[in-house]
Amino acid sequence: MVGKKVYMSLGSNVGDREKNLRAAIDELPHAGVAVTRVSSFYETEPVDLREQPWFLNCVVEAETHFDAAMLLRALREIEKKMGSRKLVSKGPRLIDMDILLYGAETIDTPELQVPHPRMLLRRFVLVPLAEIAPSLQHPSWVKTASELAAGTTDRSDVRKL
Repeated sequence: MVGKKVYMSLGSNVGDREKNLRAAIDELPHAGVAVTRVSSFYETEPVDLREQPWFLNCVVEAETHFDAAMLLRALREIEKKMGSRKLVSKGPRLIDMDILLYGAETIDTPELQVPHPRMLLRRFVLVPLAEIAPSLQHPSWVKTASELAAGTTDRSDVRKL
């Protein structure tokens, strides 16, 4: 049986950012998540809280047999294991892992919103997503990932490493 296809956004702007992303990706299989594709790493300027170091971001495509709530718990466990703390909302992170898409589902609970509620407003998510899944289209979108990336009004700097 094939698991649910999921897309996740990973970001880091504390310490060795590239090492942090690679360590988090390496942890995913141990957390019940089979990685199928990883985008390039992108250096991105902070969007909401601007007075902090630039991020490294990527998007991971994977399959999991976990339901969405279990997947979210697994990601939070990886963040915790790596020592990441969210001291300031939108602030510096050793590692930040977000579920962007969980199959074709739409989820709206206090803990989890899928598709990620701000993903269509963020170049640092859309550019790496369009790199690995250009024709991806969630049922709630009128455009593909590559069309969304090309048409975003977000002008923040996103540079491929």
